[in-house]
Amino acid sequence: MKRFFSCILSLIFSASLNAQINSAHTRISVITCGPGEELYSLFGHTAIRVIDSTAHLDVVFNWGGFTFDQSYFYLKFLRGKLLYYSSADYYPDFMQEYIEDKRNVYEQVLNIDSTARQKIISAINYNMQGDNRFYKYDFLLDNCTTRVKNIVLENIPGAFITNKVVPDKTTSRDLIHYYLDRGEEPWIELGMDILLGSRIDRTVSNDEAMFMPEFFMKGLADAKQQDRLLAGKATVLFDGKAKQNASGGFVPFIVLAIIAIAVFFISRVKANWAQTFTSILDSLLFYVTGLIGILILFMWFATDHTVCENNFNLAWALPFNLPAAFALIKKPAWLSNYFFIAAVITALLLAAWFWLPQQMNIALLPVVILLLNRYVILSNKYRGSPLNEKKHSI
Repeated sequence: MKRFFSCILSLIFSASLNAQINSAHTRISVITCGPGEELYSLFGHTAIRVIDSTAHLDVVFNWGGFTFDQSYFYLKFLRGKLLYYSSADYYPDFMQEYIEDKRNVYEQVLNIDSTARQKIISAINYNMQGDNRFYKYDFLLDNCTTRVKNIVLENIPGAFITNKVVPDKTTSRDLIHYYLDRGEEPWIELGMDILLGSRIDRTVSNDEAMFMPEFFMKGLADAKQQDRLLAGKATVLFDGKAKQNASGGFVPFIVLAIIAIAVFFISRVKANWAQTFTSILDSLLFYVTGLIGILILFMWFATDHTVCENNFNLAWALPFNLPAAFALIKKPAWLSNYFFIAAVITALLLAAWFWLPQQMNIALLPVVILLLNRYVILSNKYRGSPLNEKKHSI
């Protein structure tokens, strides 16, 4: 229903924009919204506000719309095939949502002439028409912020960004961590670090860094058209008291380290209960890491998420750990060789941990060390077991 009204409003506002001939009384600004609590809103939002004083029009256009009623929603989302769309809202309605969620909202009024304003309006109008409203979302290259950035900068002759919005050698992963650390989301950060591959560890250019709302706002603050500033100073439309300098980033490391240490010491106890418990933990450990490995392979090869390609986490989340977890029940002869190979791979990963072309989440280090320990112990255990000796005898 919300999407239906959004479509109707978009058609109405598009018609209003189309009928707009004289843009002298039009004001255009960029709206930047702070992060929210929901997963899809953790990195903020960007939109364009258009005010026409003669037509009494105050509308916000944005490119972050999606609906849960699309067929196979979760499958499309997982595979990177979910369509996002442009939408239009009355300014008070747009603001109400962010006020309720207590999210910061900033505005930067564009200091441009009527010709540039008309070009931006025409570009917005084009984006509101038919199939032009829809696009396939790409986290790095094509999102709600890059759509606004392109419309603004490509339709203002001579517009350019003068300042560096991020320090040298900054990567996309650094920018993602910046948002998640500040928002106290260490477990989501761990999950994203597992699924996102080495592509996001490349150094970003100044333009590429502005795929994030806050950094586009920073770039726009000092952008120029010839010798004049392109936008006015950012004003606060709503102060949501966002979290700043949040702590707790090492919680996953501490939790996983405690679990790994506990498993290590329990596995050294000779009592029957401890050995049974260790066997269960081994199966669970290989089952979970195997499933993670299969998910990594799926995100790499079966989706359109380019940010999930070339993922070195596959070196510890071995997909073959899944059948190995079930094989622990009958203990076939090949388990010894498998655990030996897995131990070699894991040892090489640990040796190259800080030199890989992909930044590995430090919270995974206790898990990887525990895996190496279990691989070595189980490889030796099954190599010399009577069951295996019997199977290899003639």
